[in-house]
Amino acid sequence: MPGDMVGRFPLVGTGVGPAEPAAPEKEKEEEAESREKEVKREKKSRVCPCCCRGESESTDGDETHELHETNNDTVEKPINNDVVKPPEPQKGDKDLQEVLQVHSVDLLKDKKGQNRREHHTDKYQSDRLIIRRGQTFQVILHLSRPFSLDSDTLYLELRTGPRPLVSKGTHVIIPLVEDLEDDHWEAKIVEHDGDRLKLSINSTPTALIGQYQLTVVTRCPKGEATTTHDPKTTSSFSSTHGVKRPSLNGGGVGGVLFYSVSHRQVLITEILRPHGLLGMNKPDPYDTVYLDDDEEKEEYVLNDTGRIYYGTEKQIGARTWNFGQFSEGVLEACLYILEKSDVLPSGRGDPVNVVRAISAMINSPDDRGVLEGNWSGNYTGGKSPTAWSGSVDILKTYHTEGGMPVKYGQCWVFSGVTTTVLRCLGIPARSVTNFQSAHDTDVSLTIDVYFNENMEPLNHLNSDSVWNFHVWNDCWMARPDLPPGMGGWQAVDSTPQETSQGTFRCGPASVTAIRNGQVFHKHDTPFVFAEVNSDKIYWQRNLDGTFSQIHSEKKAVGHFISTKAVGSNKRHDITHLYKHSEGSEEERIAVETACRYGTRPNVYSSPFAEDVLMVVKIEGEGPRIGADAHLKIILHNQSCHSRSTTLHSQVSVMYYTGVIKGTVRRDQIPVELMPNEEKTIDWVLPYQNYKDQLVDQGALMLTLSGRVRETQQVLASQTSFRLRTPDLIITPEGDAVVGREMVAKISFTNPLPRTLRGVVFHVEGLGLQNVKVINVGDVTVFLSVLDVGSHASVTLTEHFIPSLPGPRKLVASLDCQQLTQVHGVVDILVQEH
Repeated sequence: MPGDMVGRFPLVGTGVGPAEPAAPEKEKEEEAESREKEVKREKKSRVCPCCCRGESESTDGDETHELHETNNDTVEKPINNDVVKPPEPQKGDKDLQEVLQVHSVDLLKDKKGQNRREHHTDKYQSDRLIIRRGQTFQVILHLSRPFSLDSDTLYLELRTGPRPLVSKGTHVIIPLVEDLEDDHWEAKIVEHDGDRLKLSINSTPTALIGQYQLTVVTRCPKGEATTTHDPKTTSSFSSTHGVKRPSLNGGGVGGVLFYSVSHRQVLITEILRPHGLLGMNKPDPYDTVYLDDDEEKEEYVLNDTGRIYYGTEKQIGARTWNFGQFSEGVLEACLYILEKSDVLPSGRGDPVNVVRAISAMINSPDDRGVLEGNWSGNYTGGKSPTAWSGSVDILKTYHTEGGMPVKYGQCWVFSGVTTTVLRCLGIPARSVTNFQSAHDTDVSLTIDVYFNENMEPLNHLNSDSVWNFHVWNDCWMARPDLPPGMGGWQAVDSTPQETSQGTFRCGPASVTAIRNGQVFHKHDTPFVFAEVNSDKIYWQRNLDGTFSQIHSEKKAVGHFISTKAVGSNKRHDITHLYKHSEGSEEERIAVETACRYGTRPNVYSSPFAEDVLMVVKIEGEGPRIGADAHLKIILHNQSCHSRSTTLHSQVSVMYYTGVIKGTVRRDQIPVELMPNEEKTIDWVLPYQNYKDQLVDQGALMLTLSGRVRETQQVLASQTSFRLRTPDLIITPEGDAVVGREMVAKISFTNPLPRTLRGVVFHVEGLGLQNVKVINVGDVTVFLSVLDVGSHASVTLTEHFIPSLPGPRKLVASLDCQQLTQVHGVVDILVQEH
């Protein structure tokens, strides 16, 4: 390992950014306008109790506010003391007693309770409600009197960050609805017993990570009451009533904490976070950190201990590390780190932003982050990096001491702490060790060694280095910001080696991009590529001061890349994920491709000519599921000389988010081209190769690469395509009239040469039909068909009564284990009765 922190990390000083400015009046006005627009929108589209009353409200005029701090959150506090302290209801004061108020809220936050169990957050050693975003959770309201469905309404509000705004997602208005819909903030009454209401609350899978304040607003003919939860008090809430609109803080008490983490985001009425953990929920299309395999979720999110590898490639050592992401105080420390980062609350729903911020905050040179690095061998005033065995003490010390960097860390300590923070926030993560790890300091994507005329090292030029080992992290996420196929494992490095956009951080960089030398993809892919697959180039100075390349080592770096195996303490070699087989043509193509984007693009001999074009074409609407997939590979030799190559083809099953599930076929295709010849190759993927491999959306990726022998031109192409599914054919019969029953027939033909089992149809249409589930085979519905046979057809007859006039759409979809993404729609013009 390097000897001294000084020189290797020249900007080791600490720095504190400027304080965030107070909220301008314009943003306060925007907050009020946003709330009003949200309420009006919900009133038009849903049963929204926060919008159903208003005629009896009183208007108090404008209030003057000032800002004050409570529990690190900036909140508005009315200056007018008469507004802050509404009169308490007295015995005999009939009007005030009739105002509906919330006496207390039970967040059902016990670790053994329903919320914590269903959200798989019962391991957190915290007495707060911890939930995962994208799932429902329950709360119980205790009211001042029985709730009247006819005359009373209520809605909830969540706020996070110093200046909550609806437009930024930091102020959430949760209406009361009759039926919950996925991907919406909504609440539904599930139990009504006198003055006790139990609500089921649905959160979105893109909710922001952070802590939230909860407010309940009630309305009745006699007025409005605003109640803000305070987890520090027995009553849990304070109230104001008789005002037109709730003040931001409901009277100035501290708010409930919702921590948002990842992995279908755990929403906590003290914590929010993403992911449907342990496969208890289907993957949400917006959940970019969803990990499909239950055993991998258990390992990379829930396992609180692990192994970190060190030593040399011939003497690999291992040490156990206590990640402790569920330990008492760790979640609070992780959120504290997030709050100190440069990511605004409105950006904390995107795992790319969160991971990039964590990478910066775990080290300390420029932002007074968690750990101070030290490679000098002198650890006076701190703890030797080798003495740490876990992350818990480091994180808790950093939090309790007000953000003072903990002394000292080296790469495995930075990685261990990063694993803890990411897993705590619900993002799948693992520590990764690279043996013979290169450090490229000039973005040449090579490790350069310089000699003088007498073959003596020029030490002042030899800034690149190769470490015995280096430890960083992988984290799992889709990358919608990159081209398809770049999702999956992403490299992130918290050890302060080089700056990225002015800050010591690295990643997330797509491991797929690293493997293929596609270093033009963000973030920091060139640096990580050089760590695992750069060549060592030797240069000698000439008499005229220029340098000539005299030797190269092509297998000098990136050996035995290791992580702990899933479900065991064995070492798992993942070198193949980061690079092609050493010395293979694919690996050489990746290296040369990458170096063309470095500071020495001509370090490798350029091709004599680039006169062969390669294009992949999809004919018509593309391949259909259940049949062989056909694509056309067209190669055109534009020269007057013969050309030859061998194309390496690989087709992989891919999630629609761009994450590769696995490779289903590899081939080598020899190609000979006559002068000026255009050749078309019919590429075929047999149904038998993919029939048991597809995931939702039926997406596949064809990767082609090769080198023209005569010119050394590199040919490369990636083509994503989807296996098309059949449509449901919906045929309405008779006239569509409000209040009069009509019929629609839904027809479907099984495209697969296999039987579909457990087929379920969903039918719905606004103003036509509420959501209806039809299990084919259920004798209580329209057809008593157990299965849909190979290439068989089935027709359902749906009866419904239109309730709204005008143009309407009837939508149907089919779902079963063997076939998804089958749907149909028909336009229906409904006449007035």
